[in-house]
Parts: sequence; C-alpha cells; structure tokens
Amino acid sequence: MQTVDKYIELINRAISSIEYPQNPFGLYEPVKYQLDMGGKRVRPLLAVMACDMFGGNVEEVISPALGLEIFHNFTLLHDDVMDKADIRRGRPTVHKAWCENTAILSGDAMQIIATQKVCEAPARVHKEVLDLYNKTALEICEGQQYDMEFETRDDVTCEEYIEMIRLKTAVLLGCALKMGAIIAGATPKQADDIYKFGENIGLAFQLQDDYLDVYGDAKTFGKKIGGDILNNKKTYMLISALTKAIGKTKERLYALLDANADDDKIAQVTAIYGELGVDKIAREKITEYSQKALAYLVDIPNSEELKFFANSLTERKL
Repeated sequence: MQTVDKYIELINRAISSIEYPQNPFGLYEPVKYQLDMGGKRVRPLLAVMACDMFGGNVEEVISPALGLEIFHNFTLLHDDVMDKADIRRGRPTVHKAWCENTAILSGDAMQIIATQKVCEAPARVHKEVLDLYNKTALEICEGQQYDMEFETRDDVTCEEYIEMIRLKTAVLLGCALKMGAIIAGATPKQADDIYKFGENIGLAFQLQDDYLDVYGDAKTFGKKIGGDILNNKKTYMLISALTKAIGKTKERLYALLDANADDDKIAQVTAIYGELGVDKIAREKITEYSQKALAYLVDIPNSEELKFFANSLTERKL
C-alpha cells in the first residue's frame, strides 16, 4: 500500500485533469471554483485506500472516487446557499462570488458530473457501485432535511441527532470505503464491515467536530470557536445540555438561546456545558463510536494505514 500523501497526490492530479465543456462559461466556472477550494479529500481518499487494501487496481477506482468528491462538494455548495454562508475554506462561497441562481444551477451540474464519474466504475460491478451511490445520495438528502427541521424544533433528542449526522455525514464515508472494496473484489462481508467502519468513524468525526467548535483552538480547528453556540445549532452538546438541565439552569440556557450572538453568550453556554458535564458526555460518545469503528476492522487485511488515518480524524488537537 502507498502512503496517504501519495493517494492524495493521485487524487488531486485527477481532479485537476477533469475536462469541462467550455460553454456556457458561467455554468462550469463555479464548478471548478468549488473544487479548487481544496479540502482533505477524505471521501476519494477512503475509496482509493480501500481498493488498494483489498488488492484492487487503484486506477479502476479513481473515477468513481472523483464522483464522490464532486458529489460531496455539490452538497457543500447547496448547503452554503441554504445556510446563507459567506465563506468556505477561506474563500467567498459560490453564491457570494456569483449569485444564488448560479450556485443552484452549477450545483445541479456538479451532481450530474458526479454521477457520470461514478458510472465509470468497471462493468463487472457497475450496477452494485451505482446502486450504493444512489442510495447514499438519497440518504444525504434525508439527513439535510432532518437538519433543517431541527432548526425549528425544541424537542430534538440525542438519538434523532445521531441519526441525522449518520445520514448527512457518516454514510458517505461508509459508501467511499465500500465502493473501493467492491471494485477491488472484496467479499460481501468485508465490504459490509468496512462500510460499518466508515459509518461509525463518520459519527465520531462529526461529534468531534461539535466538541471542537466549543473547546477547540481556533488556529488548529480552522474556524471561529463557538460558532454553533452563536447560531443555536442543534448539536449533540446543546441537545444533551437541554436534556440534562433542570430548574434555574434550564431557564438560563433557554434565555441564552434568545440572547445576542456575542462572545459573552459563548462563554456562558460553555460554562453551563461544564456544569452539566456535557463535555465529558461528548468525549465518551466520540470514544464509543471510534471503538465501534475499529472493531469492524478485525478481519480486514492491511488495515493499519486506515486505522492510523481514522485516529487522525477523531483525535484532532484541542
């Protein structure tokens, strides 16, 4: 197996070599702009790693892997429109650099291009790969719908939140790994196990993201700390706090949800999290899903690099 850096180099070369139609320029330029924002390339990386782990031909997985990366970026583009986000990875979002209509249409084009790339999977596994991709794409839409509905609900449970992030985030990691395994010729059990690994590590990753948004270091986390608190985002931590809080503490917490979005709000909500032990609850949940994920690699060959990579995702510095 190659190193993660070598895989990413391979993926970035493939992305830079994608040829788009020249016209209409206003449709395809935002697509290139979105993909040029960079990122960790986690999804295509996992697909390539899985294919290599099971002894497959890495060249056969590159196009489907690119399809997953393009699809992921399409969801980010449309998310930015729905969230009215101005910045993505340090650059103006597509709807700010152009306009909302352009962002929507270019996002639609990205989804189609993504599907075209996935359809370049080897003929022997074409239907299986495409069925997996389509199932995952629909699940991600379901997760996004739940996320939007949670914004107007005060009774969201921790279980509902876990299901939402499973659909919105974790299934795509599972899909990437399973797709690579299928193309490499892994057994059905191996393909299912590596999917479950990806699903659980995806849950741990998103919960870690929630945790770092409160307790992380802005320099290493890459964005302002406390953003979820300022936006009253229904995260695992806020839901846990609302569930555990009673009496005056609960009153304070609800009052803070209506308070001005400033640094004082971040400090006070964080203090309540500490009083309720929500930070410890979150860390325990992250560990739980990380351990569940690793248990699925017991019968997977050549998984050391994948284990190391998984730990880097879920043990990011505070």
